[in-house]
Amino acid sequence: MKLYHTTEGPLLEAERQFFRIAADWDEFVNDDNLLRKARAVVEAGGGAQVPGEPTLKVPAQRQEIWASGVTYFNSKLARQEESARAGGGDFYERVYHADRPELFCKATPQRAVASGGQVRIRKDSTWDVPEPELTLMVTSNGKIVGYTIGNDMSSRSIEGENPLYLPQAKTYDGCAGLGPCLLIAETPPAPETEIVLTVHRDGHEVFGGRTTLGSMKRKLQDLVDYLFRECSFPHGCLLMTGTGIVPGPEFTLASGDEIRITIPPIGTLINYVK
Repeated sequence: MKLYHTTEGPLLEAERQFFRIAADWDEFVNDDNLLRKARAVVEAGGGAQVPGEPTLKVPAQRQEIWASGVTYFNSKLARQEESARAGGGDFYERVYHADRPELFCKATPQRAVASGGQVRIRKDSTWDVPEPELTLMVTSNGKIVGYTIGNDMSSRSIEGENPLYLPQAKTYDGCAGLGPCLLIAETPPAPETEIVLTVHRDGHEVFGGRTTLGSMKRKLQDLVDYLFRECSFPHGCLLMTGTGIVPGPEFTLASGDEIRITIPPIGTLINYVK
């Protein structure tokens, strides 16, 4: 089942029908038994086809958006290369093999945009890339109850200057895309599931890449457990799980680019660069 956050409230899609939910987004999703609750909505009936395309919102309301780094080998290599001149390359090698993962606060909901929305690149950056990531919906009790797609916009030029500049490279207005929906399922997409990234400019593909969820070094629940060690989230949170696709130095985003990230069975997150 898929749950959409729309301007008219939560909208559940199941069995090719849509069900309006008369509840606040935070109240509905922050539930350890979210799948059971969603099934109850379907069993109660009243589903219908929704006319037109609903206006999507970010699948978050008061949830903080966090992110994980260096969870794929390709990400480790890219971070080492970009930080080598600043003397920080060894840090990424060490965190890739360490028990403790890299975790950081990525965005607040107002700094993120929904599918179809415009993400931004920093005005003081010269090398900017999208990072496609499986993203977890986690309840206030630390239980994973849903899955969405994240676009972790990143300034590689700023992060490459010094690893301590990570917050500036990662967190700013329009720094994250999320959506198009929340997949409600008992288990995450299978390890062989592909993450596919394409960037189009003036109607032409200028970058493409793919990886699989099975290439991730960290376990999803381990990332959540570390995040919840000393942090509480009264309304739950969203956690990006890292990227295995990092464009090289020959590519940088430009205004007007269309970014598409597909993770079946969640769908496709589409963002445009402002």
